[in-house]
Amino acid sequence: MSYFKISFWRDATERAIKTAAQSALLVFGADQLDVFAADWGAAFGFAAGGAVLSILTSLASRNIGEADTASAA
Repeated sequence: MSYFKISFWRDATERAIKTAAQSALLVFGADQLDVFAADWGAAFGFAAGGAVLSILTSLASRNIGEADTASAA
């Protein structure tokens, strides 16, 4: 079962980290990032939520794409 393969979890983790970073940037907007006035709590919340959704998507995609990966393609 691919859930127990290291390659699956490596792919899923990489995707979750990318999604977390993208979700955190969503809080700040594309044209404004003031690190001193940023709402880091909200950024962390969005990043964590994005990472969870990414992992769930990877789990749901495991039998769709290439075997033993988190990809749906």
